[in-house]
Amino acid sequence: MDSISSRIQEVTPSLTLAVTNQAKAMLARGEEVYGLAGGEPEVDTPDHIKAAAMLAIQEGKTKYTAAGGIPELRSALSEKFAADNNLEYAANQICVTAGAKMACFNAILAVVEEGDEVIIPTPYWVSYPEMVRIAGGKPVLVETKESNGWKMTAEQFEDAMTPATKMVILNSPGNPTGAIYTEQELRDIGEVALSEDIVILSDEIYEKLVYGENKHVSIASLSKDLYDLTITVNGFSKAYSMTGWRLGYTAAPKPLAEAIEKIQNHSVSNATSFCQYGAVAALKGNQGFISDLRDEYDVKRQFVLSRLKAINNIRVVEPKGAFYFFVYTGQLGLKSMNLTDKLLSRYKVAAVPGIAFGYDEGIRLSYCTTLDVLNEGLTRFEQFCREH
Repeated sequence: MDSISSRIQEVTPSLTLAVTNQAKAMLARGEEVYGLAGGEPEVDTPDHIKAAAMLAIQEGKTKYTAAGGIPELRSALSEKFAADNNLEYAANQICVTAGAKMACFNAILAVVEEGDEVIIPTPYWVSYPEMVRIAGGKPVLVETKESNGWKMTAEQFEDAMTPATKMVILNSPGNPTGAIYTEQELRDIGEVALSEDIVILSDEIYEKLVYGENKHVSIASLSKDLYDLTITVNGFSKAYSMTGWRLGYTAAPKPLAEAIEKIQNHSVSNATSFCQYGAVAALKGNQGFISDLRDEYDVKRQFVLSRLKAINNIRVVEPKGAFYFFVYTGQLGLKSMNLTDKLLSRYKVAAVPGIAFGYDEGIRLSYCTTLDVLNEGLTRFEQFCREH
């Protein structure tokens, strides 16, 4: 249709959502499906968070809010950044958004102009390149290596830069690989960004899901110069199991923060009012839910790792964070879409094809489900691998 913009015609639908919806449709028909594709915690939102949102509704806190969020939430987020990330953001440098996805989109729209290049390491989260395209920019994909833990090096970053480079996107801990950049790796990448004033979009949505001795580091905390170049993105979906609440946020230097809030003013106006009161309760309440969730996922992570390592014709790098495994399946001789289609239709196991993340010789398996589903799903996946 001629009336559809060329930018949107170039955008591809989210394959992660497509696989999840297909699996849900099969379940609705009464078919058994072992879902290893989802990107949301299987546990419910904690009761005290739900209670705060319901109280807000009862008290009539259901009207428009300031575009950047209610003062209580922005203040609580400012305290969170100081305590967790060694970052000083005033409340007016923080913008509460309708999900971390929108936070990323706002950040890209605030920086990227027609023809600007944005460097994105692959495998990447599915929406980064599409957001860049919608903004009129050009995604420049840097293929990371399994041998380097699926992380872009400073040298790769520098090699990919051109005079048109405007932004680099970092996701640590990462989706789909679970990779975590060390402090030194971030410093090295940061030095390259500083050399040409490249804006850094640091997506830290999985920061609370870090395992073992690994540490999450916010790149903006490493120096004043990096702080001035970085837009930090986070949200409530993963750590607090609040995916459907659609609450994310950006924190940025004042000029960038003001640009992001302008976009919010003229798009959704504000994140849902009563959900924001739930988010205040999440930040101010007992954080034991997060540590319990992390411990539970660590048990599942180690279980899945032991099962996958026992399969001869695949390879896997141990994920350090998030709740995914990115499995190299090149030895099976199938492209990722073909592989996941067969896996779902014949073995009733839902996984996400690697092509969704810019890497066609792998698939993403999620372990944010029950041990029973993991056990049976992995048994069927192992059978699939043996037969191919």
